[in-house]
Amino acid sequence: MEISSNLPALLQSVGFFSVTPGMIIMWGIALLLTYLAIAKQYEPLLLLPIGFGILLANLPLTGLMEVNEGLLWRFYHYGIQWEIIPPLIFLGLGAMTDFGPLLSRPSLIFLGAGAQAGVYVTFFIAQYFGFSLEEAATIGIIGGADGPTTIFLAAKLAPQLLGTVAVAAYSYMALVPIIQPPVMKLLTSKEERMIRMKKSRKVSKLEKLVFPIVSVVLIILLIPASAPLMAMFMLGNLIRESEVVERLKNAAQNELMNIVTIFLGVPIGATMNAESFLQASAIFIFLLGLMAFVVSTATGVLLAKLMNLFLEDKINPLLGAAGVSAVPMAARVVHKVGAEADKKNYLLMFAMGPNVAGVIGTVIAAGTFLTILR
Repeated sequence: MEISSNLPALLQSVGFFSVTPGMIIMWGIALLLTYLAIAKQYEPLLLLPIGFGILLANLPLTGLMEVNEGLLWRFYHYGIQWEIIPPLIFLGLGAMTDFGPLLSRPSLIFLGAGAQAGVYVTFFIAQYFGFSLEEAATIGIIGGADGPTTIFLAAKLAPQLLGTVAVAAYSYMALVPIIQPPVMKLLTSKEERMIRMKKSRKVSKLEKLVFPIVSVVLIILLIPASAPLMAMFMLGNLIRESEVVERLKNAAQNELMNIVTIFLGVPIGATMNAESFLQASAIFIFLLGLMAFVVSTATGVLLAKLMNLFLEDKINPLLGAAGVSAVPMAARVVHKVGAEADKKNYLLMFAMGPNVAGVIGTVIAAGTFLTILR
C-alpha cells in the first residue's frame, strides 16, 4: 500500500513524463551543432560543448541551471557573469597572436577598423525593429565575428540573449569559408584579386615588445570599459614576445585555453532552453547577425579599394575581408580566394595584419557600447 501510494510522486520524478515538444526540438538543434562540429569540423572546439550544453539544458528536472544550486548555473554565473572566462580566452588568444604582419604594414589597421561597420549598421537597424539599445548593441557585435567579445558584451548588456547571440557568433565564424567568398568576389574584379603584395619589412623584437605595452595603455585610456579584454589580450602577447617565459606561453596557448573553452561552451549552450530560444526573435537575431557579418566583410573590401585610390603601392582588396575578427579563419579564406585567381599569390601573412587589427577593433566597439549604454 505504501509503495502504491507513492507511485504518482515517483512517476513525476522521472524525466520522461516532463518532456515537452519544445525540448525535443532543442535536442534536434543540439544534435545539429554536434554534427557540424564532428562531421564538418565547423568550430568544433566551441560548437561541440555548446551543442552538449543545449542538450543538457533541455533535459527536464535536472536542476543543472537552477539559480544558486545548479552545476552549470555556477559555471555560467562565476565564469561568465563575473567576467572571468572571456578575458582568459583573450589571454590565450594574445599568446597565440603574432602582430608582426600588422606592424610591418601599419596602414592595414584601417582595414580592421573599417570591417567593424557591420557592427554599427546592425546596431541601428536592430533598434528600428524594436530591440532595445542594449539588445541592439549585443546583436550588432556579432558582425565582428569575435565569440568571446560577443559573450562578454551580452553578459553585461543583454544576458537574456546570451545563448542566442553566442551560437550565432560562433556559427558565422565557422561559416566564414561559405559566407565571405561570394561577397569578396562580387565586390572585386579578377585583376584586383590577382594583385600581389610586396614583401613587408622585417619587424624587430623591440617593436613586438613595445607594441602590447603601448597599445594597452592607449586603448584603455581611450576606452576604459575595454580593459578586461584588452588587458588580457596584450598580456598574453607580451608573454609570447618576451621569449623568457616559455612555460607560461605554452600554458596560455594550450592547457588554459582548452580548459576555459570547455567551461565557456557548455554553460553558454545551457542558457538555450526551449522557452527562451524557440521564439521568432531568436530567428530574427540570427538573420541580423548574418547581415552584420556580410556588411563587415563588404565594408572591409570597399575600404581597401578606396585606399588604393591614394596608394602607389596597391593592396589586394581581398585583405579588407580579413578585417573581421575570425582569427585565423578569415585570413585563410582571403588567401584561398586570392590563390583561385593567381596560384602564386600568397596573401596569408598579409591578411593576418587586418585580421588581428579586427580583434582590437571589435573589442573597442564593445567597450564603446559599454561606455555609452551602462
